[in-house]
Amino acid sequence: MADFNYIDLGLKDYKACWDYQEERLQEVVAEKRSTGKPTARNSFILVEHPHVYTLGKSGDEKNLLANTDFLKKIDATYYKINRGGDITYHGPGQLVGYPIIDLENLKIGVREYIEKMEDAIIATIAEYGLEGGRKEGATGVWLQADHKVRARKICAIGVRVSRYVTMHGFALNVNTDMRYYNYINPCGFASSAVTSIQQELGREISMEEVKKIAMEKFNTIY
Repeated sequence: MADFNYIDLGLKDYKACWDYQEERLQEVVAEKRSTGKPTARNSFILVEHPHVYTLGKSGDEKNLLANTDFLKKIDATYYKINRGGDITYHGPGQLVGYPIIDLENLKIGVREYIEKMEDAIIATIAEYGLEGGRKEGATGVWLQADHKVRARKICAIGVRVSRYVTMHGFALNVNTDMRYYNYINPCGFASSAVTSIQQELGREISMEEVKKIAMEKFNTIY
């Protein structure tokens, strides 16, 4: 069982949080270099962001459907970043998790790491009676994943790994303002629908409760 060092940053600017992740990652990499062996030093950041769109290094800018002037109008920012995946949205009411951990210490590879992250999110939303699953050819967690029409994404995942140390992570829609997804093709899938726990249950959800459940599931699954 993993022993994650959770850091709750509350609501924090995306770029400031990105810089914070980079600093934590470099600390872990530096320790690995100095000792020549895996490290148990880790940070698992939990955060919400002001409205922001981020595009992964292999993403297509055409999946951002809004121009600069419109982004200002809706009080949103935009960054090209160094994770995998395409475009996604972050905003208030969305639980974002950034594990900065040494996969060598956990003795797992990148694919297994992502699958375990998906498992932890699936277990988290199951506590709310929602059945999550994987969609073939895509990362993240979906509801009715195999349904051609009703499949909808509830959690996006995109990571970066440097010297087996992870950064970036997942974005789980809890009480997210879903209108902001109208201005992108989420994760590059033009026809994909997105959803949130609130939208599925028809009521506002306690973010603190979701954080607590997520931490329990991640601790158990890793």
